[in-house]
Amino acid sequence: MMMRSFLALIAAFSFMAFAGMTGAAERFVKPPREELKKTLTPEQYKVTQENGTERPFANEYWNNHREGIYVDILSGEALFSSADKFESGTGWPSFTRPLEKGSIVEREDRSFFVRRVEVRSRLGDNHLGHVFKDGPPPTGLRYCMNSAAMRFIAKEDLDREGYGKYKGLFEKK
Repeated sequence: MMMRSFLALIAAFSFMAFAGMTGAAERFVKPPREELKKTLTPEQYKVTQENGTERPFANEYWNNHREGIYVDILSGEALFSSADKFESGTGWPSFTRPLEKGSIVEREDRSFFVRRVEVRSRLGDNHLGHVFKDGPPPTGLRYCMNSAAMRFIAKEDLDREGYGKYKGLFEKK
């Protein structure tokens, strides 16, 4: 857990070192594998760097109901919002859409003798999970993500963590 906190701190500082989201994440440089093995937990490394999958119902965010956003564990790039999170019954955090469409990359995945669409972070090039066409309206999509690939930032911490531009997502209208 200490390594996860340390990595989150590094990601937050490297992200906040630049003014705002525009151009900030663009400067992210992924550390070498040797460094990632030292800073990520074994599960985080397996999921993000080796295209692994964490256990359902035994991961950090599958049952998280707090308001906030989910960011890439390495680059800090904004990925998903709790406003788009839903209970899929799968045991993994599931979303109907990405927070910023440009923050993810979708690739064909033919592993395990099945055709799926893998979801990776654009800048971190980390495996996040998969997207399926069995989600609820309005998109009909289910972005089934691994908690180990993300960090949650609660709505009350958005300003402090450098993500203040997303506060409007959680303001009551």
